[in-house]
Amino acid sequence: MRRPSLASLCSLIAVAAAVLFVFWQLKPELLFANTTPSGGDMGAHVWGPAFLRDHLLAHGRLTGWTPDWYMGFPLLTFYFPLPSLLIVVLDVLLPYGVAFKLVTVMGVLALPVAAYVFARLVGLRGSAPACVAVLTVPFLFERSYTIYGGNIASTLAGEFSFSISLAAALLFLGVFARCLETGRGRGLAAVLLAVTGLCHLLPTIFAVGGAVVLLALRFDRRRLRLALPVAVVAAMLGAFWWLPFLMRLPYTTDMGWEPLTTYHKALLPTSLQIPLILAALGAATSLVLRRRAGVFLLLMAAASAVIFMGMPAGRLWNARVLPFWFLSVYLLAGIGVAVMGEAAAAVVGALTARAAPVPDDVGDSADDHAQSNGHGASKAFENVAPTRAEYVVRSLTPVVVAVVFLAVTALPLKALPASVAASVKTTDSSFIPGWVRWNYEGYERKAAYPEYRDVIATMARVGRQHGCGRSSWEYEPELDRYGTPMALMLLPYWTKGCIGSMEGLYFESSATTPYHFLSNSELSLRPPRPQRDLPYRDLDLRTGVQHLQLMGVRYYMALSEAAQSQARVHPDLKLVDRSNAFSATVTESGKPAETKTRSWEVYEVAHTAVVAPLSFEPVVARDVPKGGKKWQNAAVDWFQGDPNRWEVPLAASGPKEWARVGASAQNDPPRRAVRQAKVTNIRTGDDRISFDVDRPGTPVLVKASYFPNWRPSGARGPWRVTPNSMVVIPTARHVTLHYGETPVDLIGWALTYLGVLALVFISRRPLDRSDDFSEDEDPDEELRRMTSFAPELEPQPA
Repeated sequence: MRRPSLASLCSLIAVAAAVLFVFWQLKPELLFANTTPSGGDMGAHVWGPAFLRDHLLAHGRLTGWTPDWYMGFPLLTFYFPLPSLLIVVLDVLLPYGVAFKLVTVMGVLALPVAAYVFARLVGLRGSAPACVAVLTVPFLFERSYTIYGGNIASTLAGEFSFSISLAAALLFLGVFARCLETGRGRGLAAVLLAVTGLCHLLPTIFAVGGAVVLLALRFDRRRLRLALPVAVVAAMLGAFWWLPFLMRLPYTTDMGWEPLTTYHKALLPTSLQIPLILAALGAATSLVLRRRAGVFLLLMAAASAVIFMGMPAGRLWNARVLPFWFLSVYLLAGIGVAVMGEAAAAVVGALTARAAPVPDDVGDSADDHAQSNGHGASKAFENVAPTRAEYVVRSLTPVVVAVVFLAVTALPLKALPASVAASVKTTDSSFIPGWVRWNYEGYERKAAYPEYRDVIATMARVGRQHGCGRSSWEYEPELDRYGTPMALMLLPYWTKGCIGSMEGLYFESSATTPYHFLSNSELSLRPPRPQRDLPYRDLDLRTGVQHLQLMGVRYYMALSEAAQSQARVHPDLKLVDRSNAFSATVTESGKPAETKTRSWEVYEVAHTAVVAPLSFEPVVARDVPKGGKKWQNAAVDWFQGDPNRWEVPLAASGPKEWARVGASAQNDPPRRAVRQAKVTNIRTGDDRISFDVDRPGTPVLVKASYFPNWRPSGARGPWRVTPNSMVVIPTARHVTLHYGETPVDLIGWALTYLGVLALVFISRRPLDRSDDFSEDEDPDEELRRMTSFAPELEPQPA
């Protein structure tokens, strides 16, 4: 067995150093602490994998219904299931909080290795792959953006699925590039692309776009025949998720984010100045020497910048394209650094006598280095061996690059050894260490944890004594003291589903989102109002409580003095409990910050049964689609209008006997009275609602979010009515609504099962001899060599 060369060892050391540096900055002592992660969206993401574990998987599903947030919504239908599934699997061996934390850092830890493998598989040689891997570290610690995805700041903000997907995308692009050259690895490429898609949509778009660019760079019919099965099989493998995702988009919410238009500031921040110079060097060298890897990254960077600047306003926020610009620039910078190393080695070679013998372990690796990025490239074809000094310089390049760039990255992190830091003065300080500590120390180590724990205990007690149900809690920014302003979204997590939270994460996944934020604006002194272009109102419990009743929200939790004073005199609110008093520094109504001693007051809202009889037939809005923006506009107008209109819900569709009205009649629809049914024995579960009626044939309102997967037993319907509820017409005295599967779901799963068979086929099918691969080439062995640190990376010219 051949011993590793110096070059291979140095590459291994550089890549390992990059991974270990990132891991160390993520504070492993906190990652392995048995606490519940907090911070930003991450602190609310905690709920999702636990619900998947305890409910969806118990029903044999990867996606399905949850009643815990909003008025219920389809969990993991519009968000990405694989990271949650990974957490559940790891939870078998580890405490849930530890499993969750480790999966959240999986993507950022894998990125340097993924970049190395990508660089090798697209043809980079010598020090370049390890340099590319090292340059992912400053990308990960990039501070010019914090929520768009890919870097550590975004990961801590909750975008860990993006990070995992991005690493998988790089692996896919590398394997796909090798597949186009050797014809092998099609099955692996398909699996990696499917994994990318099941982790996050946006890096999947990057991966597919990158695959198109790779194919275009060396297009011919043979490579097209190799690429098509990869794309088809990957799409089939993920069809169980993406087909319902696409078909059900009208039942989601568009948050209306405004496009970023400060293009110069976004694309050219100060932190990117040096990487851009290095990237320009890497791009220029790649263009001159026709190095496919560099040309590919240049095209990806240019495409990302153009798409960012040219993307119109829509569901896809243009800011989400920025991570691909940054990543492409940093990877190109890695090539540029390797070029500088080759130049330095070439200078050493020119100054060093050729008389010295070459080390035995240089061999083919030295020639391989000579080809890497252009400087000294002709030596490989002249078969002129480098000197020992030149070889050592080339071999040590990744280590030197790692030392320099890790030290520069560590400086604002205050992560340099004290002896080194004392000699380097800087005023630059990164927020990332503080974010890491805040997230991974968990809720349990926050100073306000006693208050948070008491609030949760109060609501659990309310559920036991007064019954389970939905809650709406008053928002204020200072709730961040609990660990995140979203901490109370975990009410169903801590109370085992007894107390739901009207506010949840995954805003886009529920069509009930706008109506929650409209009502929360009326129930909070300082509401968040994240969704754009809605007619928000200020604190007004008169209308706010009416909206809670309309949506079947059983409890209201008031915190501010203003909200509590209104709640105490509202006839439909009954004080049922309050938390212990705690002190907190808050700012109310533009006043200076002051420390106040307050407690949460919990009120039970009257007339909030989840199923209620109707006094009038709904009317069908003739010119409004069943979903999308037009439905939302009509529903918001109805929701914010005269409460007397609520007696006649607008329906997206319905039986032929219901009246049809146009836009002009929606404000004053015809009123067809019906004899009210008496509704009793209401039962709700994690995927079903049941009740009894004394009068079949009379429409009944079900205050749960509409979705096409609801299936009735003992009733006709359900039909979607404003704002996002359901109406059924019982045909029996006992009615059950069950969240089932539609033809869309069944077709998606059928395609996935067929995709598994297709994967086996393309993985085992021998290459067509007409594909014109070299007879002495062993692509499988080539793939193994390209993904290892072995010194001999490809057959050398004789």
